[in-house]
Amino acid sequence: MAEGKQPVLNQVSDFELKLLKVFRTVAACGGFSAAEVSLGISRAAISMQMADLESRLGFKLCQRGRAGFALTDEGRRVLEASDRLVGAIDHFKAEINDLHQHLRGTLAIGITDNLVSHPGMKITHGLAALKARGPEVKINIHMQPSNDIEIGVLDGRLNVGVVPRVRELPGLDYLPLYEESSSLYCAVGHPLFSADDEACQSLTDYEVVVPSFALPAEAQALYRRHPLGAKANDREGIMFLLLTGCYLGYLPDHYARPWVERGRLKALQPEKTGFTTRFCAITARSRRANLVLDTFLETLLPPSSAG
Repeated sequence: MAEGKQPVLNQVSDFELKLLKVFRTVAACGGFSAAEVSLGISRAAISMQMADLESRLGFKLCQRGRAGFALTDEGRRVLEASDRLVGAIDHFKAEINDLHQHLRGTLAIGITDNLVSHPGMKITHGLAALKARGPEVKINIHMQPSNDIEIGVLDGRLNVGVVPRVRELPGLDYLPLYEESSSLYCAVGHPLFSADDEACQSLTDYEVVVPSFALPAEAQALYRRHPLGAKANDREGIMFLLLTGCYLGYLPDHYARPWVERGRLKALQPEKTGFTTRFCAITARSRRANLVLDTFLETLLPPSSAG
């Protein structure tokens, strides 16, 4: 912005919020074309609304052309500011909910990948109970690595997260949910898949897929016994690499079970190589009153603790 030029944006009305929603969707989708389906409008309409927003703000938010789509420095700052704005609006809605004692608003929940097949099903049952008590509640699920979920809960972008209890941060409260057992697996094509028990005694000679997310200390010790073969940032990535037949890898038993039943995966000495991960729901210790969140947390409590 040129020196001495007055700010272009003098108010934030519903119309500006609508334009910011378009911008946030475009940024999340990585371009105009990819945002068409999410927004339900044409690329030309998206382009017009983005141009209108840029005119109101006084600078370009993104570069688009043959080189592809990219946010400008100003665009990244506007995106961060809009995240804070949306969080503030959600806080305001939550406080009004408390005044009316009526469940309206949004629950933003972050979940680590591939928990849906866990037999405990606490998250699914909790979300179903929340929806039954507040039919107007909107639920937004974000599948993210555990460290991103922790950050999202701490800065207010997420109301609650479901993560492995690997470490405890001072700004978070932890509600135990369930335990998850994991074992070492190999897939069809790996030398150990059809090997006898004697051959499987030398497991530590084989490369393993190492995850980039946080692990319990017990699991870290097990990984250090193997040569590093590949890395993956989530458990589905580990599965992709295991199915090449080139690596060993640890997977949750509930996630691996369908593949074992189809004869595609094999657990290797689970009584010796397995470990347990405790999962919990996390919330910000300094969080404001939020009836929707409090109601959801109640659904996660054991029957003797609820109410």
